[in-house]
Amino acid sequence: MDKIVLRNIKFYAYHGVLPEENKLGQNFYIDLDIYKNLYEAGESDELDKSINYAEVYKIVESITTGNVYKLIEKLASEIAKALLFSYDIDKVWIRIKKPEAPIDGHYDFVGVEISRKRSDYE
Repeated sequence: MDKIVLRNIKFYAYHGVLPEENKLGQNFYIDLDIYKNLYEAGESDELDKSINYAEVYKIVESITTGNVYKLIEKLASEIAKALLFSYDIDKVWIRIKKPEAPIDGHYDFVGVEISRKRSDYE
């Protein structure tokens, strides 16, 4: 299956269970795989046969920075729903990385990964 890939999209937002996270905010990094047959786009060289990356970015930015969620699982689910219902795509995979989570210890990031189809929300 073909896919469109966006990696390490960075946003400053206010998601988290702790009140300090909602007040101070932190960086979030988002990876996306958007599964869609890209054969027609490759043959025609027409954007309307593919997905506009700039539009995808704006959708993800709007959801990530325009809302406050306790759980990044909720953030991932909202991004998945928006993309699945905005475009004719087969599936979306999303990873949200939270490198500054308030956890004592050493780590690169904590995060979630989800994979969704439109039928998951119907």
